[in-house]
Amino acid sequence: MRNQLSANLKLKLLNVARESLENFLENEEYIKFHTMIPELLEKRAVFITLKKRSTGNLRGCIGQSNPRYPLIEAVAKTAISSAVDDTRFPTLKISELPDVLIEINLLSPLAPSKAEDVEIGKHGIMIKKGSKGALFLPEVAVSNDWDIHTFFGELCRKADLPQGSCLDREAELYVFESEAWDEDELPN
Repeated sequence: MRNQLSANLKLKLLNVARESLENFLENEEYIKFHTMIPELLEKRAVFITLKKRSTGNLRGCIGQSNPRYPLIEAVAKTAISSAVDDTRFPTLKISELPDVLIEINLLSPLAPSKAEDVEIGKHGIMIKKGSKGALFLPEVAVSNDWDIHTFFGELCRKADLPQGSCLDREAELYVFESEAWDEDELPN
């Protein structure tokens, strides 16, 4: 994983995510954040996970596997997207926000890989085959106690691909690493 962020920058990004959510859910407006901090101006791939503090249940998770925006903007946009665009859940309401824990995952660049080179706990994986694809963050396999075969099987299921597609020559398999932190790790 390339240059990790300082605790201060991680905290700043968590605050950006929460402020973006609060403002959008209350006013339906995006905040434009301004910074001169070089690390926050780099284009980086990011995922934002929202969990209910009271239950630990997932409430939204969306991201980009390829960098499109400066990090500060990517965090702001992706936080909102996780709250309103994850079709597995109803749109987050402002009244739910106090019970939401925000987690940020900063992804390394995607690297082509073979199935046998994937390491549980170290790598996130993405599969693409034709118009279908799916991605799992590195912690998904660990938190679900999956072995490598289950990890691949669940990835194929998520992508709506036949089991064993990770070994198919026509499928593209990518790995990445992730630097993850949440509001409980870095409280204000």
